[in-house]
Amino acid sequence: MRKKAQVFRRAFPVTLPVLAGYIFLGVAYGIAMKARGFSAALVFFISTFVYGGSLQFAMIEPLCSSFAPVTFAFLCLLIQARHLFYGLTMLEAYSQTGKVRPYLVFSLTDETYSIVCQGPPQDLPTELWYAAVSVLNQTYWVTGTLLGAMLGSVMPMEHLEGIDFSMTALFLVILTEQIMDAVGLWRKGKATLKDSLFSSALGAAATVGSLLIFGKESFLLSSMAFILFSFGAKYRIDRGRGKP
Repeated sequence: MRKKAQVFRRAFPVTLPVLAGYIFLGVAYGIAMKARGFSAALVFFISTFVYGGSLQFAMIEPLCSSFAPVTFAFLCLLIQARHLFYGLTMLEAYSQTGKVRPYLVFSLTDETYSIVCQGPPQDLPTELWYAAVSVLNQTYWVTGTLLGAMLGSVMPMEHLEGIDFSMTALFLVILTEQIMDAVGLWRKGKATLKDSLFSSALGAAATVGSLLIFGKESFLLSSMAFILFSFGAKYRIDRGRGKP
């Protein structure tokens, strides 16, 4: 029990950027759901068992209209398809996590992935670290949505233009921290500058390139596919050179 508490204490500061983003976005989602007549209990149920920020926002209108299962399933696939790529890159990391593996797979959101893909601290158990990050992040999201549902009952809000930028801001904070960590490793001589910044540079290049070629409606899948292919190619090249 002490070990688990220690891991959660170590994970909490790392997840603070996610806390800031999830509480804000969660409140917005809870208010939007309450404004459309949904109960706090349903908000809690969806946030617990669906647990997908962008998907949950996209679900609001279909929940208010006639149910079209095929259309809704296709919508979910388009919005969450990026998680296929996340999952592939975490197969090896999650392979030895035992009983918590199903939950880790379920709770692998964008923000959680951005943290766990860096690997756990060397002095902490791998499965406990992954579980702590995942549990904390989902707790932030569920708490935020419930707060929003309660606020929505006293101060309803129907217009949420601009709320999407908070997710962009959250990603920018996480990216900045990752770049700072990478530069720190380079300065300490633990990695080359090229290797340290490879992921960040690849992500930026793939995203901008796909956006210019395919447009904002279709760039996500192509950029993720290019990133996955590039990581695979780099892995094969490194293995051929004898790198671990």
